[in-house]
Amino acid sequence: MDRQWLEGELRQLPLVLYEFFPTDTLVFSDKVRQICRQECPMYNTSWACPPAVGEVEACRRRCLSYPNALLLVTMAQVDDAADMSQTLPTRMPHEELTHQVLDLVRRDGTQAMALSTESCAICPRCAWPDGPCRHPDRMFPCVESHGILVTELAERFGMDFLAAPNVVTWFSLVLYR
Repeated sequence: MDRQWLEGELRQLPLVLYEFFPTDTLVFSDKVRQICRQECPMYNTSWACPPAVGEVEACRRRCLSYPNALLLVTMAQVDDAADMSQTLPTRMPHEELTHQVLDLVRRDGTQAMALSTESCAICPRCAWPDGPCRHPDRMFPCVESHGILVTELAERFGMDFLAAPNVVTWFSLVLYR
């Protein structure tokens, strides 16, 4: 992958931050999965979420099979970030950007996978657990579903996870080899 060319492309996108780093510095925690299980209404409803993505250790191995990572961060301004009716519509532009960056990374044959925001929202009802994912080429598993501490990544790269009451911050990872 031509990183210099890629960075030129990334600078043209509406990213608040992008950072390259080795995947062996990712922090994985079963506690993140506990939060999924106890607090997220999407748990056990989607191929993008646990338990469909596998145990945290399997997710860790999958992620670490890609030695490199690219963190992507976008922000959107809303009246109230706690109001999901305002927050969720800002997610799709971030997902589209993640697809665009994944395509740029893969342009020269580089193997890559992306993890992104929340649960997948492509289908009105996910095929999980009765059938295979209908759009495996478009679906991104959630970063947190893999047990990755997004708050640690934000802190490491100088980002406030909760920037302001009227700002929604979205995070994606593109893992590549």
